[in-house]
Amino acid sequence: MEWTDYIAEDLRGRIRSGVQLLSALSLPALAKHYGVSLTPVRGAVARLLADGCIEKLPNGRLAVVPAKKKSPQHFQIVSPPPTSQDWDRILIREVMLASLQRKPVHLREEALAEKHQVGRSIIRQSLSRLAGAGLIEHVPRRGWLVHPIQEEDVVAYLDVRETLELKALDLARPHIDNADLAPMLEGNAPAGKGQPPRLDNRLHEYLIAKSGNRYIRNFFGQYAATYYTSAFDYAAPEAHFVAEMAAQHRDILEALIGQHWARAREALALHIRAQRPVLAQLLHSESARNLG
Repeated sequence: MEWTDYIAEDLRGRIRSGVQLLSALSLPALAKHYGVSLTPVRGAVARLLADGCIEKLPNGRLAVVPAKKKSPQHFQIVSPPPTSQDWDRILIREVMLASLQRKPVHLREEALAEKHQVGRSIIRQSLSRLAGAGLIEHVPRRGWLVHPIQEEDVVAYLDVRETLELKALDLARPHIDNADLAPMLEGNAPAGKGQPPRLDNRLHEYLIAKSGNRYIRNFFGQYAATYYTSAFDYAAPEAHFVAEMAAQHRDILEALIGQHWARAREALALHIRAQRPVLAQLLHSESARNLG
């Protein structure tokens, strides 16, 4: 769904159901509310004028046309289209899957656009950002080149990640609030009666944010970090991996809550290092060879 479609459907649903509009019915106000330029708003307003949902008054302003039905329709929430950040995450996963093959792979804009039911320009813009970050290369007339992921790259990334996360923990110590950690501890619950284990990954972002170091935040906000996170999530979906990760999180959280800082650092380091064999197993698995 494009932004013009989404805005038109959202406004139409609100008008026909009698739900209050969330902004004034003017092009600038609607553009500000939806966080877009005037172009998709103009397109959506044109559709609503044609549908008779709104009308243009003699003074040029827009107004809602009252519904003729005795009982208004039920308002159904419409999901907004993916943002540029959403598309980056979607295509990082495509890059990650392609990189698990044993040879270089060319991603094609047309094929990705058809797969995700979106215009090629959106795909091209996102791939261009990933190329700028060094994840892929643009090859004229051949598409976007993805190189196979190497085990030494995984080890190098996790080494840097461990160093920076431990530094983040040290910097975050004066700012950690046990009231923040308690819900995370509850979110990393072991398997119960008929219930699978639960994994809550908020701890990592919490320590990074509480560190107050923008260079650490920038490292974990870059595309490479999203890429490796996507690879690990793909490598370890099984319940026993989730249970192991949740247990490691509980060890870290319990140490932090008890202010056992040395134990917390050790538990965090062990947790990050535990991802190496999981990713290495994925790289050498037969399933990775057969992706595509």
